Amino acid sequence: MVISSEFANLPKVEEFTVAFCKKARLAEDQSDNMAIAITELVNNAIIHANKHDPRKSVTIRVCYEPNCVIVSVIDEGGGFDPDQVANPTDPQNLWKQNGRGIFLVRNLIDEVEINSSPKGTEVVLTEYHPDK
Repeated sequence: MVISSEFANLPKVEEFTVAFCKKARLAEDQSDNMAIAITELVNNAIIHANKHDPRKSVTIRVCYEPNCVIVSVIDEGGGFDPDQVANPTDPQNLWKQNGRGIFLVRNLIDEVEINSSPKGTEVVLTEYHPDK
């Protein structure tokens, strides 16, 4: 799925996420967690990476494996160093309005890999089937 960097596309992303979670046979709690993670990542891509530029895209790719589903969210921003993102659980960061997205995603999904470059960032999510 490819969308332009506009919040009006979020309902399409939500429908797409529900459909691929069902096809991947994820449990209800896994599907809920995936929906939260995908929404967070797409929001981050639109706001922070693509800077609300509708000429830039956010791409969501899904790969079904026998024991898991692998989802990539790819933006066209300038990249970032995930090791430089402040820890939202540090006392000095507790009341900040943002900065919790990656932390949240890492706590919801089995495996999270971030590949960032000056041409964009790809966040790869792997969620294992409940029966594997």
